[in-house]
This record gives sequence, structure tokens and C-alpha cells, in this order.
Amino acid sequence: MKLGIVGLPNVGKSTLFNSLTKAGAESANYPFCTIDPNIGVVPVPDERLDVLAKMHNSAKIVPAVIEFVDIAGLVKGASKGEGLGNQFLSNIREVDAIVHVVRCFEDANIVHVDGNINPLRDIETINLELIFSDIEVLDRRIAKTSRGAKNDKKLAKEYDFQNKVKALLEDGKMAKNYEAADEDEEMWLAEYNLLTSKPVIYAANVSEDELADDAAGNDGVAKVRELAKEEGSEVFVICAQIEQEIAELDDEEKKMFLEDLGLQESGLEKLIKASYSLLGLISYITSGEPETRAWTIKKGTKAPQAAGKIHTDFERGFIRAEVVSYDALAKLGSLLAAKEKGQVRSEGKEYVVQDGDVILFRFNV
Repeated sequence: MKLGIVGLPNVGKSTLFNSLTKAGAESANYPFCTIDPNIGVVPVPDERLDVLAKMHNSAKIVPAVIEFVDIAGLVKGASKGEGLGNQFLSNIREVDAIVHVVRCFEDANIVHVDGNINPLRDIETINLELIFSDIEVLDRRIAKTSRGAKNDKKLAKEYDFQNKVKALLEDGKMAKNYEAADEDEEMWLAEYNLLTSKPVIYAANVSEDELADDAAGNDGVAKVRELAKEEGSEVFVICAQIEQEIAELDDEEKKMFLEDLGLQESGLEKLIKASYSLLGLISYITSGEPETRAWTIKKGTKAPQAAGKIHTDFERGFIRAEVVSYDALAKLGSLLAAKEKGQVRSEGKEYVVQDGDVILFRFNV
């Protein structure tokens, strides 16, 4: 999974990136200190892997990973060259979802590029820059398609589609609001990788004292939640500064620190849950002496395609999947005990893999 982090300057974007990835990206109280995109790869915390690795004496643990791409802070007019321009948006064309960091805290010591705190205005500013960037992409495609559209029905259809999406964007709406008429339009929309067609997770950055009650009294956060509900987006509340402090601690210290703050989980864990929920992802697990590993797949994936995540041969020569739920396996303490209790099932090609399934694939090629 690959997530792109966007936001205005000084909203806590690079601070959040640092805390998530421990990558040490530069963070300072002035705009545009992030010039080149920072990239960090983060393991997905999953206690199930530790339990299974111990159970099977695994030589190593391989968690699922998320790649974060942090780009320079955008400002109003970036598409026209203001600030550093929007050239960095190309760095997040290939991401699965956009994490939009929104400042919802007051701090006289940290300047805001627009002078005051207004989360919805900030979101609109970023959205407009994403829209302008997508219009540029469509203009190039329209120029190319128009040359052959007169003599090619398929190109003529695509040309018409491109202009309809462009008109939507020019109306200030996002490409994800476009209702594809058929499979061709769905395919083109996916192929273009438009920024405004990507799912969004809002990271509402609040002050430390608002964290424990999930920013219940923060008017800005309430407005962001309302907007997200309308859009079908996800929201999580975070204090980027606290996350940076947490990032320096080991697991035991981190747990104590979170408890002292009255928190159940870190911002990273909140973000991962929001990402998996928004993108419809789950994890299944393979476990043995060589390794215990998590594999990320889409909800609804059938056993042969899940096997194909490991190797194409597994999918091509799929025979069956031997499946036990993690909960049953952890409760019974061993695979042998799970078999004796009838908890290990033999599933065929139509089996839909569930989150937490521990699977051994049988195949022949």
C-alpha cells in the first residue's frame, strides 16, 4: 500500500511523516522546507505475527508494509507557480490513497500561510490545486486523442469522456464524483491516475490536550468529519508533535506513554485502520519455521488469487487452501490442536479469504 501525504505548509505534514517513518525529514517553522519528496516504508504493526512466529519457531517475521510519500506543502496558486508550484504532485500519481493533513490547532508560535486556522478553507485550497493538476493531465490527453478521434470510434468515445471529466473538474468537483457510464470509462478513469479520483483520509492535527477525547470539542475537527462523511472519506485525529515523541520510544515505553495520555492506539495505528477500511483491505497470514508473513489483499479475494500474491505459480497450480482462523489457532495454541478440534478447513477455488486467516496453500505446476 502506498499513501501520499499532502497539506499546506506548516500544518504538521512533515512532522507527521517523521513520526510515522522515523525518516528524519526536515521539519521547520517556515513554508517549503520540504522541497524534494520524502519517501519512507513503514511496517504495519500486527501482534498476530509475533504470536504465530513464537508458535512455529519462525526464523523471521515479515509484516505488511506501507510506503509514505511526503511532498512539499502546497499553497493557493501553486498551479500558477506560487510557492514551489505543483510540480511535486506528480510524485503521488501512483499512490493508492491521499492522506490530507489539516491543521485544527491554534499556536501563535507556528505561522499559518493564510493567517488564521480554517480547516475547510485549507481543504478547498488543496483540492483546487489537485483539480488544476488533473486538468493539465487531461489537456495533454485531449490534445493527443483529438488527432485520431475523427477516424476512430473508440478514440472518439474516449475524447468525449475526457471532455466530460474535464468539465466536471472545471466546475470545482473531484473526478471521484464522476459516474462512469460503462467499463471503458471505468478503465480510462483508473488508467489516468487522476489525483482527484483517489480516496482521501483526513488527518486532523490537534493539540495535545484534545487527543484524549478525540477532539470532541474542536469545531474545526467537527467540520472536517462532516465533510468526510459527505465524501465517503475517512478521518482520524492526531497530534503530530506527540507522534514524533512516541516514535523515539521502544514498544513498552510507547504503551505506557499512550496510557498516560489516555489513548488506546498511536496515530500510525489509527492511520493504518483508516487506510485498510477506506481501501477495503485485509491481511491473511502464512506461518512456518522459515518465516511468518502478512499478505495484504482486497476484501472479497478468492483463495487462488490470494495465493497469487505469494507467487503466480501458486495461483496457476492451485489445488486447495488449508485454512484456520487466527483466533482459533491462538486460543488452541498449536496447529495440531486446531486440527484435532476440527478448526483447520480444506477450502477450494471459490473460498473468499477472511482477515486473519492462517493459510497453507497446496499447489502443483
